[in-house]
Amino acid sequence: MELFLSNCLIAAKQVLILYVIVAAGYVCDKTGVFTEKTARAANNLLFCLITPCVIINSFITTEFTAETAKGLALAAGCGALTHIAGILLSLPFFNDVSKRNNSIFKFACVYGNMGYMALPLANAVLGDEGVFYCSVGIIMFQVFCFTHGAWVMNRGNEGETKFRARNLILNPGVIAVIIGLPLFLLKVKVPEVLSKPVSFIGSMNTPLAMLMLGTYMSNAGLKTIFKNKEQYLVAAVKIVAVPLAVFGVLRLTGLVTGALFTSAIIQASAPSANNTVMFSAKYGRDTGVASKTVAFISFVSVLTMPVMIALTQL
Repeated sequence: MELFLSNCLIAAKQVLILYVIVAAGYVCDKTGVFTEKTARAANNLLFCLITPCVIINSFITTEFTAETAKGLALAAGCGALTHIAGILLSLPFFNDVSKRNNSIFKFACVYGNMGYMALPLANAVLGDEGVFYCSVGIIMFQVFCFTHGAWVMNRGNEGETKFRARNLILNPGVIAVIIGLPLFLLKVKVPEVLSKPVSFIGSMNTPLAMLMLGTYMSNAGLKTIFKNKEQYLVAAVKIVAVPLAVFGVLRLTGLVTGALFTSAIIQASAPSANNTVMFSAKYGRDTGVASKTVAFISFVSVLTMPVMIALTQL
């Protein structure tokens, strides 16, 4: 019980910190300091520069050893499992492309808030080892997000192009992996004159994304945040079914244990990603619906994440 309450407080603290920044964005929109129109203009900056810097930075700040290489491979497998589970479990739902919001709900079922919720929570529960495993999970998140996620958000759009193999490479997330992975494997010491700018730019990811979310929520009509029945289905898939599925597969196979197992469940149980809003803006979806969906799932996850984490300690 003590462990459960401790995990609950940690998760609640992360959500509270997140929503303080969101509230700042909300106020900025209402006062005209940073409006939704400005946030939309900043979206490409976040999409094409800041997020890739997060990925590259995670590679160049991790030391290559035999142990970290093995951990990287296993953590990458866990990250892939999490997203494949989300894709498979969401298959029966939200498939009518004529309902434009369905792409938002489909995306929100698969992609979790790895960077802000999972990473700090893993750090608090597991320490540096958890941070490393979650960093690998973030890389897998970006690979899936900029390929499958982009396709999901773009489906049904006028002028939509068919999914092509080249889309697996020609996107900011995968290009960042192509840059960062060799640097990690070859133990390249990146000069500070380059590594520091990458780190500084990447550090803008969470605050800017949260401020943007606040501006979208300012225009979304918060009184209706709990009225959309689709959001409850998204919550059931994303923060209940997916982590339980990952938990079951990892326990049955016995491939991972200890900190890596706990880290995998933390990542799988993370609420819907802020990228849901970012990609909605990028592909012309309703950012108001996306913002309310992310907010709703994040609130509910304060109750579900501690339960999932506590299960791994049994």
